[in-house]
Amino acid sequence: MKILITNDDGINAPGLSVLENIAQIIAGPNGEVWTVAPSSEQSGVAHCISFTKPMQISKISDRKFSVDGSPADCVLAGIYDVMKSDKPDLILSGVNRGNNSADNALYSGTIGAAIEGTIHKIKSIALSQYLGPRNINNKDPFEAANYYGAEIIKKLLKHNEWGTGDYRVFYNVNFPPVGAKEVLGSKLTPLGFRENSSFSVEPSLSPGGKRFLWIKGGPQDIPTKENTDAAVNLNGFISITPMNTDLTDYSSLEKLIKKFRQHDT
Repeated sequence: MKILITNDDGINAPGLSVLENIAQIIAGPNGEVWTVAPSSEQSGVAHCISFTKPMQISKISDRKFSVDGSPADCVLAGIYDVMKSDKPDLILSGVNRGNNSADNALYSGTIGAAIEGTIHKIKSIALSQYLGPRNINNKDPFEAANYYGAEIIKKLLKHNEWGTGDYRVFYNVNFPPVGAKEVLGSKLTPLGFRENSSFSVEPSLSPGGKRFLWIKGGPQDIPTKENTDAAVNLNGFISITPMNTDLTDYSSLEKLIKKFRQHDT
């Protein structure tokens, strides 16, 4: 198996080394793991691509490259440049330092890479490590991801639920904010929503009197509805959320079709 890995924390992020270890287990002794990751941190860029400017790509070592661009750019570079003669069988993104549960998923460059991969009909999984008081100061804050990452990916590959249409399924996996021994298991969950915890801005003045705005995040320890991703994470479980790149709300679409027909008659 040939695996392409990337992230949004940058080429030197510790979570990328964790993901490399996980990918090596999945690829096996006869497989290949290729890294194409951003040259600097790209957190919060979601599914952004560098459409209006070129991006520099640099070879770091054998099968390892950095790109001056977003995580989605890195996936494109991996598929159509670095691995163009033999495209990857699987794309793994992460392991993100911090959770991409609930509404965080909408901003995540980690998930943006998985979205780009699945658009090209390549199986794609985003992995993130929730941080909190029970693991952030541990010797290895990524211990839960390190210990359970390969097991979760093997399960997803075994059950083979990726869809067959134009828009296919990818997976958002979040490891709980605890050490490996405290993980209680894994749960399949929908995306949650943290009430009163959205992003905002914090104004400040420079010494020269110029006004700047900093993006300000909300608290991450607010549980979402029962049995949704952040709720199970905060209770010690790994969340596995199947997602789809088709943004259509089919329920609203059907209702509006009926209402428009009634109005037209």
